[in-house]
Amino acid sequence: MAYATINPYTGQTLKTYDDATDTEVANALDRAQAAFEVWKNVSILKRTEVLKKAAALLRGSAFDYAKLLTLEMGKVLSEAEAEVELSAQILEYYVENAENLLAAEKLPSKHPSYTQSWVEHEPQGILLAIEPWNFPYYQIVRIAAPQLAAGNVVLLKHASNVPQCAAAFEQLFREAGLLDGGFANLYANRAQIKAIIEDPRVQGVALTGSEGAGAVVAAQAGNALKKSTMELGGADAFVVLADADIDKAANWAVIGRHWNAGQVCCSSKRIIVVDEIYDTFLEHYKAGVATLKAGDPLDPSTTLAPLSSQGAVDDLRAQVAQAVAHGAQVETIGAPVPETGAFFQPILLSMAEDNPAYRWEFFGPVSQVIRAKDEADAIRIANDSPFGLGGSVFTQDINHGVEVAKKISTGMVYINHPTGVAADLPFGGVRRSGYGRELVGLGIKEFVNHKLITITDIDGAF
Repeated sequence: MAYATINPYTGQTLKTYDDATDTEVANALDRAQAAFEVWKNVSILKRTEVLKKAAALLRGSAFDYAKLLTLEMGKVLSEAEAEVELSAQILEYYVENAENLLAAEKLPSKHPSYTQSWVEHEPQGILLAIEPWNFPYYQIVRIAAPQLAAGNVVLLKHASNVPQCAAAFEQLFREAGLLDGGFANLYANRAQIKAIIEDPRVQGVALTGSEGAGAVVAAQAGNALKKSTMELGGADAFVVLADADIDKAANWAVIGRHWNAGQVCCSSKRIIVVDEIYDTFLEHYKAGVATLKAGDPLDPSTTLAPLSSQGAVDDLRAQVAQAVAHGAQVETIGAPVPETGAFFQPILLSMAEDNPAYRWEFFGPVSQVIRAKDEADAIRIANDSPFGLGGSVFTQDINHGVEVAKKISTGMVYINHPTGVAADLPFGGVRRSGYGRELVGLGIKEFVNHKLITITDIDGAF
Protein backbone atom coordinates (compact mmCIF):
# COMPACT_ATOMS: atom_id res chain seq x y z
CA MET A 1 0.00 0.00 0.00
CA ALA A 2 3.14 2.20 -0.04
CA TYR A 3 2.99 4.00 3.32
CA ALA A 4 5.17 7.08 2.93
CA THR A 5 5.66 10.65 4.10
CA ILE A 6 5.72 12.91 1.02
CA ASN A 7 5.76 16.62 1.82
CA PRO A 8 2.95 18.16 -0.28
CA TYR A 9 4.68 21.54 -0.35
CA THR A 10 8.04 20.31 -1.65
CA GLY A 11 7.10 16.96 -3.20
CA GLN A 12 10.02 15.38 -1.33
CA THR A 13 9.68 11.81 -0.06
CA LEU A 14 10.92 11.96 3.52
CA LYS A 15 10.28 8.47 4.84
CA THR A 16 8.80 5.18 3.66
CA TYR A 17 7.36 2.23 5.56
CA ASP A 18 6.85 -1.42 4.70
CA ASP A 19 3.38 -2.90 4.85
CA ALA A 20 2.70 -4.94 7.95
CA THR A 21 3.45 -8.65 7.64
CA ASP A 22 0.74 -11.21 8.32
CA THR A 23 2.67 -12.22 11.41
CA GLU A 24 2.67 -8.63 12.69
CA VAL A 25 -1.09 -8.42 12.17
CA ALA A 26 -1.65 -11.74 13.98
CA ASN A 27 0.54 -10.61 16.89
CA ALA A 28 -1.30 -7.27 17.11
CA LEU A 29 -4.63 -9.10 17.34
CA ASP A 30 -3.27 -11.38 20.05
CA ARG A 31 -1.96 -8.42 22.06
CA ALA A 32 -5.20 -6.50 21.59
CA GLN A 33 -7.32 -9.38 22.86
CA ALA A 34 -5.02 -9.86 25.85
CA ALA A 35 -5.24 -6.14 26.55
CA PHE A 36 -9.03 -6.20 26.33
CA GLU A 37 -9.31 -9.00 28.89
CA VAL A 38 -7.61 -6.65 31.37
CA TRP A 39 -8.90 -3.25 30.18
CA LYS A 40 -12.58 -4.22 30.33
CA ASN A 41 -12.25 -4.74 34.09
CA VAL A 42 -10.45 -1.45 34.74
CA SER A 43 -12.70 1.21 36.27
CA ILE A 44 -13.92 4.06 34.10
CA LEU A 45 -12.04 6.46 36.34
CA LYS A 46 -8.76 4.63 35.73
CA ARG A 47 -9.41 4.41 31.98
CA THR A 48 -10.04 8.12 31.71
CA GLU A 49 -6.87 8.90 33.62
CA VAL A 50 -5.05 7.64 30.53
CA LEU A 51 -7.09 9.98 28.33
CA LYS A 52 -6.35 12.88 30.67
CA LYS A 53 -2.62 12.19 30.49
CA ALA A 54 -2.80 11.89 26.69
CA ALA A 55 -4.48 15.31 26.45
CA ALA A 56 -1.76 16.84 28.63
CA LEU A 57 0.97 15.25 26.52
CA LEU A 58 -0.62 16.59 23.33
CA ARG A 59 -0.73 20.11 24.70
CA GLY A 60 2.78 19.84 26.11
CA SER A 61 4.20 19.15 22.64
CA ALA A 62 1.52 20.91 20.59
CA PHE A 63 3.89 22.54 18.12
CA ASP A 64 5.71 19.28 17.37
CA TYR A 65 2.47 17.41 16.81
CA ALA A 66 1.13 20.23 14.64
CA LYS A 67 4.30 20.44 12.56
CA LEU A 68 4.02 16.72 11.80
CA LEU A 69 0.51 17.26 10.44
CA THR A 70 1.80 20.01 8.15
CA LEU A 71 4.75 17.92 7.06
CA GLU A 72 2.68 14.89 6.05
CA MET A 73 -0.51 16.34 4.56
CA GLY A 74 0.14 20.05 4.10
CA LYS A 75 -2.26 21.62 6.60
CA VAL A 76 -1.40 25.26 7.40
CA LEU A 77 0.27 25.47 10.79
CA SER A 78 -2.49 27.45 12.52
CA GLU A 79 -5.08 24.85 11.48
CA ALA A 80 -2.72 22.06 12.52
CA GLU A 81 -2.36 23.61 15.97
CA ALA A 82 -6.14 23.92 16.18
CA GLU A 83 -6.51 20.22 15.36
CA VAL A 84 -4.11 19.28 18.14
CA GLU A 85 -6.11 21.39 20.59
CA LEU A 86 -9.42 19.93 19.40
CA SER A 87 -8.04 16.42 19.88
CA ALA A 88 -7.03 17.28 23.44
CA GLN A 89 -10.50 18.68 24.10
CA ILE A 90 -12.17 15.49 22.84
CA LEU A 91 -10.01 13.41 25.15
CA GLU A 92 -10.97 15.68 28.05
CA TYR A 93 -14.66 15.47 27.14
CA TYR A 94 -14.61 11.77 27.97
CA VAL A 95 -12.57 12.35 31.10
CA GLU A 96 -15.42 14.57 32.30
CA ASN A 97 -18.42 12.68 30.89
CA ALA A 98 -17.68 8.99 30.28
CA GLU A 99 -18.97 7.82 33.64
CA ASN A 100 -22.34 9.54 33.19
CA LEU A 101 -22.66 8.48 29.56
CA LEU A 102 -22.06 4.83 30.49
CA ALA A 103 -24.24 4.84 33.61
CA ALA A 104 -26.94 2.18 33.82
CA GLU A 105 -30.31 3.32 32.47
CA LYS A 106 -33.42 2.39 34.44
CA LEU A 107 -36.44 1.28 32.40
CA PRO A 108 -40.09 1.46 33.44
CA SER A 109 -42.28 -1.62 33.13
CA LYS A 110 -45.95 -2.21 33.92
CA HIS A 111 -45.49 -5.97 34.14
CA PRO A 112 -46.51 -6.89 37.70
CA SER A 113 -43.66 -9.36 38.22
CA TYR A 114 -40.80 -7.17 36.94
CA THR A 115 -39.67 -5.27 39.99
CA GLN A 116 -36.60 -3.66 38.41
CA SER A 117 -35.19 -3.37 34.88
CA TRP A 118 -32.17 -1.51 33.62
CA VAL A 119 -29.64 -1.46 30.79
CA GLU A 120 -25.93 -1.91 31.40
CA HIS A 121 -23.39 -0.69 28.82
CA GLU A 122 -20.51 -3.15 28.54
CA PRO A 123 -17.41 -3.15 26.31
CA GLN A 124 -17.26 -5.68 23.51
CA GLY A 125 -13.62 -6.10 22.53
CA ILE A 126 -11.34 -5.15 19.64
CA LEU A 127 -12.42 -2.42 17.22
CA LEU A 128 -10.82 -1.56 13.89
CA ALA A 129 -10.54 2.14 12.98
CA ILE A 130 -9.88 2.97 9.31
CA GLU A 131 -9.14 6.67 9.12
CA PRO A 132 -8.33 9.30 6.42
CA TRP A 133 -5.53 11.81 5.99
CA ASN A 134 -7.40 15.13 6.10
CA PHE A 135 -7.54 15.30 9.93
CA PRO A 136 -4.90 12.76 10.97
CA TYR A 137 -5.27 13.23 14.76
CA TYR A 138 -8.91 14.28 15.08
CA GLN A 139 -10.06 11.28 13.04
CA ILE A 140 -8.17 8.96 15.38
CA VAL A 141 -9.24 10.52 18.63
CA ARG A 142 -12.95 10.74 17.86
CA ILE A 143 -13.10 6.92 17.77
CA ALA A 144 -10.26 6.07 20.17
CA ALA A 145 -11.28 8.38 23.02
CA PRO A 146 -14.87 7.14 23.49
CA GLN A 147 -14.04 3.50 22.89
CA LEU A 148 -11.04 3.38 25.20
CA ALA A 149 -13.19 5.10 27.83
CA ALA A 150 -15.88 2.47 27.30
CA GLY A 151 -13.40 -0.36 27.83
CA ASN A 152 -12.80 -1.44 24.25
CA VAL A 153 -9.39 -1.58 22.54
CA VAL A 154 -8.49 -0.22 19.12
CA LEU A 155 -6.48 -1.27 16.08
CA LEU A 156 -5.73 1.61 13.70
CA LYS A 157 -5.33 1.42 9.94
CA HIS A 158 -4.53 5.00 8.94
CA ALA A 159 -4.17 6.60 5.49
CA SER A 160 -0.99 5.64 3.67
CA ASN A 161 0.27 9.24 3.41
CA VAL A 162 0.24 9.99 7.17
CA PRO A 163 2.22 7.07 8.64
CA GLN A 164 4.17 9.21 11.10
CA CYS A 165 0.98 10.74 12.51
CA ALA A 166 -0.39 7.24 13.02
CA ALA A 167 2.77 6.11 14.81
CA ALA A 168 2.78 9.29 16.91
CA PHE A 169 -0.64 8.49 18.35
CA GLU A 170 0.34 4.93 19.21
CA GLN A 171 3.31 6.36 21.08
CA LEU A 172 1.08 9.01 22.70
CA PHE A 173 -1.24 6.45 24.25
CA ARG A 174 1.72 4.33 25.35
CA GLU A 175 3.29 7.31 27.11
CA ALA A 176 -0.09 8.13 28.67
CA GLY A 177 -0.07 4.75 30.40
CA LEU A 178 -2.33 2.63 28.19
CA LEU A 179 -1.49 -1.05 28.51
CA ASP A 180 0.33 -2.79 25.65
CA GLY A 181 -2.07 -3.71 22.85
CA GLY A 182 -4.74 -1.25 23.94
CA PHE A 183 -4.12 0.94 20.89
CA ALA A 184 -1.98 -0.31 18.03
CA ASN A 185 -1.12 1.17 14.65
CA LEU A 186 -0.86 -1.24 11.71
CA TYR A 187 0.43 -0.45 8.22
CA ALA A 188 -2.05 -2.98 6.90
CA ASN A 189 -2.92 -3.84 3.31
CA ARG A 190 -6.39 -4.46 1.91
CA ALA A 191 -6.29 -8.23 2.30
CA GLN A 192 -5.21 -7.86 5.93
CA ILE A 193 -8.02 -5.38 6.61
CA LYS A 194 -10.56 -7.94 5.41
CA ALA A 195 -8.94 -10.62 7.56
CA ILE A 196 -9.00 -8.35 10.61
CA ILE A 197 -12.71 -7.62 10.15
CA GLU A 198 -13.43 -11.34 9.81
CA ASP A 199 -11.44 -12.27 12.93
CA PRO A 200 -13.95 -13.39 15.60
CA ARG A 201 -12.19 -11.32 18.26
CA VAL A 202 -12.89 -8.09 16.35
CA GLN A 203 -16.29 -6.68 17.25
CA GLY A 204 -16.71 -3.73 14.90
CA VAL A 205 -15.19 -1.28 12.46
CA ALA A 206 -15.36 2.51 12.17
CA LEU A 207 -14.43 4.07 8.84
CA THR A 208 -14.11 7.65 7.69
CA GLY A 209 -13.29 7.94 4.02
CA SER A 210 -14.58 7.71 0.48
CA GLU A 211 -17.88 6.22 -0.63
CA GLY A 212 -16.02 3.49 -2.45
CA ALA A 213 -13.99 2.47 0.59
CA GLY A 214 -17.08 2.68 2.77
CA ALA A 215 -19.07 0.40 0.48
CA VAL A 216 -16.31 -2.24 0.51
CA VAL A 217 -15.73 -2.16 4.28
CA ALA A 218 -19.44 -1.98 5.13
CA ALA A 219 -20.02 -5.05 2.95
CA GLN A 220 -17.17 -6.91 4.66
CA ALA A 221 -18.50 -5.95 8.09
CA GLY A 222 -22.02 -6.92 7.14
CA ASN A 223 -20.89 -10.27 5.76
CA ALA A 224 -19.07 -10.92 9.05
CA LEU A 225 -22.12 -9.69 11.04
CA LYS A 226 -20.07 -6.96 12.69
CA LYS A 227 -21.21 -3.50 13.75
CA SER A 228 -19.91 -0.57 11.72
CA THR A 229 -20.05 3.20 11.50
CA MET A 230 -19.38 5.01 8.22
CA GLU A 231 -18.65 8.73 7.77
CA LEU A 232 -18.24 9.24 4.05
CA GLY A 233 -18.44 12.11 1.56
CA GLY A 234 -20.37 15.34 1.69
CA ALA A 235 -21.54 18.26 -0.40
CA ASP A 236 -22.85 20.52 2.34
CA ALA A 237 -25.37 23.21 1.48
CA PHE A 238 -24.53 26.73 2.69
CA VAL A 239 -27.91 28.46 2.39
CA VAL A 240 -28.00 32.28 2.43
CA LEU A 241 -31.47 33.76 2.92
CA ALA A 242 -32.59 37.24 1.84
CA ASP A 243 -32.23 38.82 5.29
CA ALA A 244 -28.72 37.46 5.96
CA ASP A 245 -25.84 39.74 6.91
CA ILE A 246 -24.08 39.54 3.55
CA ASP A 247 -20.62 40.48 4.80
CA LYS A 248 -20.80 37.89 7.56
CA ALA A 249 -22.21 35.20 5.29
CA ALA A 250 -19.63 35.81 2.56
CA ASN A 251 -16.72 35.78 5.02
CA TRP A 252 -17.89 32.51 6.55
CA ALA A 253 -18.47 31.03 3.09
CA VAL A 254 -14.86 31.71 2.16
CA ILE A 255 -13.67 30.00 5.34
CA GLY A 256 -16.21 27.21 5.15
CA ARG A 257 -15.16 26.29 1.63
CA HIS A 258 -11.39 26.73 1.91
CA TRP A 259 -10.32 25.56 5.38
CA ASN A 260 -7.93 22.64 5.10
CA ALA A 261 -7.61 23.65 1.41
CA GLY A 262 -11.22 22.61 0.87
CA GLN A 263 -10.40 19.01 1.81
CA VAL A 264 -13.12 18.56 4.40
CA CYS A 265 -16.09 16.21 4.15
CA CYS A 266 -18.33 18.80 5.80
CA SER A 267 -16.96 21.92 4.10
CA SER A 268 -19.42 24.30 2.43
CA LYS A 269 -19.29 22.85 -1.07
CA ARG A 270 -22.66 24.16 -2.39
CA ILE A 271 -23.26 27.81 -1.58
CA ILE A 272 -26.95 28.47 -2.29
CA VAL A 273 -28.05 32.12 -2.34
CA VAL A 274 -31.54 33.52 -2.93
CA ASP A 275 -31.91 35.62 -6.07
CA GLU A 276 -32.46 39.06 -4.54
CA ILE A 277 -29.03 39.15 -2.85
CA TYR A 278 -27.14 36.75 -5.12
CA ASP A 279 -25.15 39.29 -7.14
CA THR A 280 -24.06 41.28 -4.08
CA PHE A 281 -23.12 38.13 -2.19
CA LEU A 282 -21.13 36.74 -5.12
CA GLU A 283 -19.15 39.95 -5.41
CA HIS A 284 -18.25 39.82 -1.72
CA TYR A 285 -17.46 36.11 -1.87
CA LYS A 286 -15.08 36.34 -4.82
CA ALA A 287 -13.31 39.29 -3.23
CA GLY A 288 -12.80 37.21 -0.08
CA VAL A 289 -11.46 34.19 -1.96
CA ALA A 290 -9.06 36.49 -3.84
CA THR A 291 -7.41 37.47 -0.54
CA LEU A 292 -6.32 33.90 0.20
CA LYS A 293 -2.55 33.46 0.07
CA ALA A 294 -1.09 30.17 -1.13
CA GLY A 295 2.39 29.30 0.06
CA ASP A 296 4.49 27.45 2.60
CA PRO A 297 2.02 25.98 5.13
CA LEU A 298 4.58 26.55 7.89
CA ASP A 299 4.55 30.30 7.12
CA PRO A 300 2.02 32.03 9.44
CA SER A 301 0.96 34.32 6.58
CA THR A 302 -0.21 31.39 4.41
CA THR A 303 -3.98 30.98 4.34
CA LEU A 304 -4.38 28.49 1.48
CA ALA A 305 -2.57 25.19 1.86
CA PRO A 306 -1.48 22.79 -0.85
CA LEU A 307 -3.61 19.72 -1.34
CA SER A 308 -2.51 16.58 0.43
CA SER A 309 -0.64 15.17 -2.56
CA GLN A 310 0.04 15.64 -6.25
CA GLY A 311 -2.32 12.75 -6.85
CA ALA A 312 -5.10 14.71 -5.18
CA VAL A 313 -4.38 17.65 -7.50
CA ASP A 314 -4.44 15.43 -10.58
CA ASP A 315 -7.73 13.81 -9.51
CA LEU A 316 -9.39 17.17 -8.89
CA ARG A 317 -8.21 18.57 -12.22
CA ALA A 318 -9.61 15.53 -14.00
CA GLN A 319 -12.91 15.94 -12.18
CA VAL A 320 -13.18 19.61 -13.16
CA ALA A 321 -12.31 18.72 -16.75
CA GLN A 322 -15.17 16.22 -16.80
CA ALA A 323 -17.56 18.86 -15.47
CA VAL A 324 -16.43 21.26 -18.21
CA ALA A 325 -16.88 18.56 -20.84
CA HIS A 326 -20.51 18.37 -19.74
CA GLY A 327 -20.96 22.13 -20.08
CA ALA A 328 -19.69 23.66 -16.83
CA GLN A 329 -17.94 27.05 -16.88
CA VAL A 330 -14.80 27.84 -14.90
CA GLU A 331 -13.77 31.21 -13.48
CA THR A 332 -10.35 31.55 -11.87
CA ILE A 333 -10.27 33.49 -8.59
CA GLY A 334 -7.31 35.23 -7.01
CA ALA A 335 -3.60 35.34 -7.71
CA PRO A 336 -1.91 32.35 -9.33
CA VAL A 337 -0.85 29.67 -6.86
CA PRO A 338 2.78 28.46 -6.76
CA GLU A 339 3.80 26.18 -9.62
CA THR A 340 5.75 23.89 -7.30
CA GLY A 341 3.96 21.89 -4.63
CA ALA A 342 0.51 20.29 -4.66
CA PHE A 343 -1.44 23.54 -5.07
CA PHE A 344 -4.79 23.94 -6.80
CA GLN A 345 -5.96 27.31 -8.11
CA PRO A 346 -9.25 28.41 -6.48
CA ILE A 347 -12.02 28.43 -9.07
CA LEU A 348 -15.72 29.14 -9.35
CA LEU A 349 -17.55 26.34 -11.14
CA SER A 350 -20.96 27.13 -12.68
CA MET A 351 -23.19 24.52 -14.28
CA ALA A 352 -26.77 23.56 -15.00
CA GLU A 353 -28.64 21.10 -12.83
CA ASP A 354 -28.63 18.49 -15.60
CA ASN A 355 -24.81 18.40 -15.59
CA PRO A 356 -23.75 15.11 -13.93
CA ALA A 357 -21.05 17.01 -12.03
CA TYR A 358 -23.72 19.16 -10.35
CA ARG A 359 -24.07 16.47 -7.66
CA TRP A 360 -20.42 15.50 -7.31
CA GLU A 361 -18.17 16.21 -4.36
CA PHE A 362 -15.12 18.35 -5.23
CA PHE A 363 -12.42 17.84 -2.60
CA GLY A 364 -10.45 21.06 -2.88
CA PRO A 365 -10.86 24.83 -3.50
CA VAL A 366 -13.63 24.52 -6.08
CA SER A 367 -16.64 26.78 -5.35
CA GLN A 368 -20.21 26.40 -6.51
CA VAL A 369 -22.35 29.47 -5.82
CA ILE A 370 -25.87 28.56 -6.89
CA ARG A 371 -28.68 31.05 -7.52
CA ALA A 372 -32.03 30.07 -5.96
CA LYS A 373 -35.27 31.72 -7.01
CA ASP A 374 -36.45 32.06 -3.42
CA GLU A 375 -36.29 30.37 -0.03
CA ALA A 376 -38.35 27.37 -1.10
CA ASP A 377 -36.09 26.86 -4.09
CA ALA A 378 -33.02 27.13 -1.88
CA ILE A 379 -34.36 24.34 0.33
CA ARG A 380 -35.12 22.24 -2.75
CA ILE A 381 -31.58 22.69 -4.06
CA ALA A 382 -30.10 21.92 -0.64
CA ASN A 383 -31.97 18.60 -0.58
CA ASP A 384 -31.19 17.77 -4.21
CA SER A 385 -28.01 15.89 -3.37
CA PRO A 386 -26.97 12.27 -2.88
CA PHE A 387 -25.14 13.42 0.25
CA GLY A 388 -26.44 14.50 3.62
CA LEU A 389 -23.59 15.20 6.01
CA GLY A 390 -24.08 18.78 7.17
CA GLY A 391 -25.29 22.21 6.18
CA SER A 392 -25.71 25.84 7.17
CA VAL A 393 -28.44 28.48 7.12
CA PHE A 394 -27.60 32.20 7.25
CA THR A 395 -30.31 34.61 8.38
CA GLN A 396 -30.80 37.36 10.94
CA ASP A 397 -34.03 35.70 12.12
CA ILE A 398 -32.72 32.81 14.21
CA ASN A 399 -36.11 31.23 14.82
CA HIS A 400 -36.86 31.23 11.12
CA GLY A 401 -33.39 29.85 10.44
CA VAL A 402 -34.18 26.91 12.70
CA GLU A 403 -37.40 26.25 10.78
CA VAL A 404 -35.48 26.25 7.50
CA ALA A 405 -32.82 23.98 9.02
CA LYS A 406 -35.49 21.44 9.94
CA LYS A 407 -36.45 21.21 6.25
CA ILE A 408 -32.92 20.33 5.12
CA SER A 409 -32.33 16.56 5.07
CA THR A 410 -28.86 16.14 6.52
CA GLY A 411 -27.04 14.91 9.60
CA MET A 412 -26.47 18.34 11.14
CA VAL A 413 -27.22 21.99 10.39
CA TYR A 414 -25.54 25.09 11.79
CA ILE A 415 -27.21 28.50 11.96
CA ASN A 416 -24.97 31.41 10.85
CA HIS A 417 -21.86 29.24 10.81
CA PRO A 418 -20.38 26.70 8.37
CA THR A 419 -20.71 23.05 9.30
CA GLY A 420 -17.98 22.44 11.83
CA VAL A 421 -16.53 20.02 14.31
CA ALA A 422 -16.45 20.36 18.07
CA ALA A 423 -15.33 18.43 21.11
CA ASP A 424 -18.83 18.09 22.54
CA LEU A 425 -21.22 17.65 19.59
CA PRO A 426 -22.13 14.46 17.69
CA PHE A 427 -21.24 13.99 14.05
CA GLY A 428 -23.13 11.94 11.50
CA GLY A 429 -24.97 11.88 8.21
CA VAL A 430 -27.62 10.36 5.98
CA ARG A 431 -27.72 8.82 2.49
CA ARG A 432 -24.31 8.52 0.83
CA SER A 433 -22.66 10.48 3.62
CA GLY A 434 -22.81 7.41 5.82
CA TYR A 435 -24.34 6.62 9.16
CA GLY A 436 -23.43 6.51 12.82
CA ARG A 437 -22.38 8.92 15.54
CA GLU A 438 -18.78 8.06 16.29
CA LEU A 439 -17.88 11.24 18.12
CA VAL A 440 -19.10 12.48 21.50
CA GLY A 441 -22.16 11.56 23.52
CA LEU A 442 -23.84 8.85 21.47
CA GLY A 443 -20.49 7.78 20.06
CA ILE A 444 -19.41 6.13 23.29
CA LYS A 445 -22.30 3.68 22.95
CA GLU A 446 -21.74 2.71 19.31
CA PHE A 447 -19.66 -0.35 20.11
CA VAL A 448 -20.83 -1.44 23.55
CA ASN A 449 -23.24 -4.18 24.46
CA HIS A 450 -26.53 -2.84 25.82
CA LYS A 451 -27.46 -5.55 28.31
CA LEU A 452 -30.96 -5.61 29.77
CA ILE A 453 -31.16 -6.81 33.37
CA THR A 454 -34.56 -7.42 34.97
CA ILE A 455 -35.37 -8.49 38.53
CA THR A 456 -38.61 -10.40 38.78
CA ASP A 457 -40.96 -11.45 41.55
CA ILE A 458 -42.97 -14.39 40.26
CA ASP A 459 -43.92 -17.87 41.39
CA GLY A 460 -44.87 -20.77 39.18
CA ALA A 461 -45.18 -20.71 35.39
CA PHE A 462 -44.31 -17.55 33.41
